[in-house]
Amino acid sequence: MTVAHTTPVWRLPGMPVLLMATVAGFSGFSALLPVAPLWAAQGGADSAGVGAVNGVLMLFTVLTQPFVPAAVRRFGWGPVMAAGQLLLGLPALLHLVSDDLTWVLVLAAVRGLGFGILTVTGSAAVANLVDPRRRGQAVGIYGLGIAVPQVVFMPIGPWVAQDIGFWLVFAAGALPIVGAVPAWLAGRSLIIEPDDSPVTHSRAQVYRSLLRAMLLLLGVTLAGGALITFSSELAGAAWLATAALLVLTGAAALTRWKMGALADIYGTRPFLWPLVLSTTIGLALVAVSLTRDGALAAVLLLLGVLCVGISYGALQNLTLLLAFASVSRRDYGTASAVWNIGFDAGTGLGSVLVGAIAAGASFTQALLVAAVLSLATLPLALVRGRPAAR
Repeated sequence: MTVAHTTPVWRLPGMPVLLMATVAGFSGFSALLPVAPLWAAQGGADSAGVGAVNGVLMLFTVLTQPFVPAAVRRFGWGPVMAAGQLLLGLPALLHLVSDDLTWVLVLAAVRGLGFGILTVTGSAAVANLVDPRRRGQAVGIYGLGIAVPQVVFMPIGPWVAQDIGFWLVFAAGALPIVGAVPAWLAGRSLIIEPDDSPVTHSRAQVYRSLLRAMLLLLGVTLAGGALITFSSELAGAAWLATAALLVLTGAAALTRWKMGALADIYGTRPFLWPLVLSTTIGLALVAVSLTRDGALAAVLLLLGVLCVGISYGALQNLTLLLAFASVSRRDYGTASAVWNIGFDAGTGLGSVLVGAIAAGASFTQALLVAAVLSLATLPLALVRGRPAAR
C-alpha cells in the first residue's frame, strides 16, 4: 500500500499505456473538431450544415456509448479499445475524397462510433486502475492526456488548414491509428477484480443518481462545443480564432489537471456553482464581443473564452468524480457511459443549436441562448449529493 501511494499516479500499472492511447486518440479527435466543419464550409455548406458536422459526430458518439460496457464484457478491453482508435482515425484520411457535406457527415458518423468507445473505456479504466483516495489525481492526469492534444491541435488546426492545406490536418486526424497498439496493451494490462458487492440499486436508481453530474456537464460542454465549432466565425480573423482556441483549451487543460487534487482534499461541491457562473459570464462576453469592433471586440472575446475554458476543464474533472462517487464499483462502466453521454451530447447540442439559431438570427442571440441554458444548471450545482454505498 505504501508503494502504491508513493508512486506517481501516472506510473501505476496500466496507466502509462492508457495515457499513450488517450493522447493519440484525442490528438486525432482534436485536430478534426474545428476543421471538419471548415471542410464542409469549403464544399458550400451553410452555417446549419457546418454545425451539423460535429452534431452528427456527437450524435453517433452518444448512440454508441451505452453499448460500450456490454461490448467490453463480450469481447474484452483490448479489442474494443483498439477498435475505437481505428474507427476514429481511419476516416480522417477519407476526407480527401470529397468536401461534399453528405460525405463529411458520413465520416463524422463513423468517427463518432470510435470516439464513443474511446471515451467510455478510457474513463472507466481510470476508475478501476486507481485507488478511490487518489482518483482525483488520476482523473486529473487522464484529463491532461485529453487536454494537451486539444491545446496543441485545436488552435492551430484552422490556421494550418487554410494557410498550408487541409491534407496536413487530416493526417494528424489519423493519429488514433497509431494509438491502437497502446490501446490494446492498456486493455490487456487492465486487470479488474470481480465486484462481489451486493446489488442494492435498480438500473433506474443508478441512472437517476448520475443525472445531476450529466446535466452539469452538458451545460458547460454545450458552451465549449459552440465556441470550438464556430471559432473562425466568431473571431473573424484567423489569428484571433487561433488565439481564442489557445486560450480556451489552455485554460481547460490547466484546470482539468489541477482540479483533481483539490477535489481529493475539499470534495467537489465548493467548486461547482462558481464554475457554472463562469460559463454563463463567458458566453455573455463572447456574445457582446460580436457587437463591438476592433481591439475591444478581441479583448471581450478572449476574456469570454477564458471564463468558459476555466469551467470547461474544471467541470469535466469534477463531474466525472461526482459520477463515480454516486454509484458502487459494479456500476463504474455505466457511470462512465452516462458521463460521456453528457459530455458529447452537450458538445453536439452546442454545435447544432448555435448553428441553427445563428442561421435564422445571429451568433449573438445564439450565444445568449446557450448562456441561459448553462445558467439553468446552477440549482444542480447547489444540491448536496450523497455518495453511493460501497
